[in-house]
Amino acid sequence: MTALHASVEMVSPSRENPASNQASATPARALRSVSLPGPVGRLEALLNEGSPEAPFTALVCHPHPAGGGTMHNKVVYHAMKVLNDEQWGFRWPTLRFNFRGTGLSQGNHDGHDESDDVQAALAWLQSEFQRPIVVAGFSFGAFMALKACCLHKPAADVRALALLGLPTRIEGRPGAREISYSFLPKCTLPKLFLSGDNDQFAPSADLRHVAESALAPKQLALIPGADHFFTGQIEPMQQALSGWLHGYFPIRPSEQPQ
Repeated sequence: MTALHASVEMVSPSRENPASNQASATPARALRSVSLPGPVGRLEALLNEGSPEAPFTALVCHPHPAGGGTMHNKVVYHAMKVLNDEQWGFRWPTLRFNFRGTGLSQGNHDGHDESDDVQAALAWLQSEFQRPIVVAGFSFGAFMALKACCLHKPAADVRALALLGLPTRIEGRPGAREISYSFLPKCTLPKLFLSGDNDQFAPSADLRHVAESALAPKQLALIPGADHFFTGQIEPMQQALSGWLHGYFPIRPSEQPQ
């Protein structure tokens, strides 16, 4: 069995929540509305401004629009907080956007070509900040982020992928058609596979098989008792994401919150 970077990690809830301990003392960061040039029209987006000294920027991709997924999805929002809020230590400028046909984004939902929307968002981030990018996605957003960064090489300087609730099945039921990730053995980017061990769209055995097939470096983290939407388990999800990010991108003293 191929090692999963730090092997398979079972993430348990912690009593400490760094996002809440000093929340009242944390100033709100600027939120900027952005209209991105996309492959089939403008893409509605929001940029959470970060530290001017941030060494990275980040992109977070939302779940399937047919299920109500938008850039305001709670998993997307709380993943953004880990990447952007100084209580988690990163303070990176973080972009969220709506896929084509969602919200005010132009075009029609396709189900496959949304990976081109991810490429457009990456191109905007690269042009705007000229810094390396860490990409996160939830569910359908994780699938499209993988395609954009591994199957189709982006022009942007992507350094890592955080895949939250990456689906292995089209539907959340036994016998549903499986999703192929045949390109993973050639994807050199560091990858986090972060899901609940009760994920109806990615049974643990299926996701473990997908993670084992991926080229290192990689890590599989399973939240005990969590479903696909991390219901009641948002904090453990944030802690697992933060821990993985800190392992790859240690915070330098000059980047610590003052």
